[in-house]
Amino acid sequence: MDINKLEKWKEAGKLAHDALHFGKRLIEEGKSMLDITEKIENYVYDNGGKLAFPTNLAINNVGAHWTPSTKTTEKFQKGDLVKLDVGVHIDGYIGDNALTVEVGTEKYGKLIDTSREALNAAIEVAGPGINVGMIGYAVQTTIENRGYKPIANLTGHGIKRYNLHSGISVPNVKENGGAVLKPGDIIAIEPFVTDGAGRVGGKRNSNIYHVRQVRNIRDEKAAEMIDEIQHRYKGLPFAERWLHDIQTNDAANSLTKLMRAGIISYYPVLDELGKGMVAQSEHTVLITNSGSEVLTN
Repeated sequence: MDINKLEKWKEAGKLAHDALHFGKRLIEEGKSMLDITEKIENYVYDNGGKLAFPTNLAINNVGAHWTPSTKTTEKFQKGDLVKLDVGVHIDGYIGDNALTVEVGTEKYGKLIDTSREALNAAIEVAGPGINVGMIGYAVQTTIENRGYKPIANLTGHGIKRYNLHSGISVPNVKENGGAVLKPGDIIAIEPFVTDGAGRVGGKRNSNIYHVRQVRNIRDEKAAEMIDEIQHRYKGLPFAERWLHDIQTNDAANSLTKLMRAGIISYYPVLDELGKGMVAQSEHTVLITNSGSEVLTN
C-alpha cells in the first residue's frame, strides 16, 4: 500500500480510537444522549477529522443503528448497556471502532468481556489467505463457549476510501464461502454478543440516513439539500441533525421531500429479536503480508 495512504488510514484509526474513548468517559447516568453525541462529534472536528457516519448509541436490546435527533431528550439511565460506535475519516480514509459501556452497574461485565474476547480471537485469525468464514468461526466459538449467542445477521465489513461497506462481509458465525483476505484489505471486525435470540430486525427510524438514488426533484430547497449532502458526505451515512447546518429553517421539510421522492432512505433501528441485551466490540484491521494490524488501537 502507498505509504501516504497508509498514513491516512492510521491517522483516521488513531482519531477514531481517541474519539471513542473520549466518548466512553462522558457516558454517565443522567447525561443527555444528544449532548454527549455532539461532544464526541465536535471532538472529531476539533482534532482535524470528519465523521464517517453519525455516532451510534445502541442502548440495551438495540443491536445497532441509532443516533439522537435534534428532538431527542433521553438521558442515560442507571443499568443502561450502551454500544458506542464511532467512525472517523481523514480525506475519505476511515477508522471505525466500538465498545460497550454499562452505566452505573456491574451486571453485564461478562457479556462485555465476551465481546472483547471474541474480537481478539477474530483478530488473531485474520491474515492473508484466510477465508472470512474462519473469522466467523472464531467469533462464534468464543461467544458460545461463554454461554452466549453471536448475532448471526450482524456482520463486520470491508472498508475502502469513502466506502464504509465495500463488499467484503465479515460474519460473526461460521460460514462457508465468503471472501479470502489479501494484503492491503481493510476490514472492520465487530462481534455482537447477546443473551437473547441471536438475531436482529426492525423498521423504526434510526435518525441515520443515506442517499438511495440520485435523481431530479422539482422542489428547489430539496434540490439544494441533496446537492449539498452529496458534496459534504460523499456517499457516507449522515444524521438528520447535521442537515440543520445546511438549511437552518427548511432542513426537516427538505428531508421529508427527499424521502418521499425515494432519493434518501433511513437505516432501521436493529432490535434484538429475543429482547436480549447486546454488547459489541469493534476494531478496524489492516491485512498485512504476514498477518494483520489493528488501526484503531
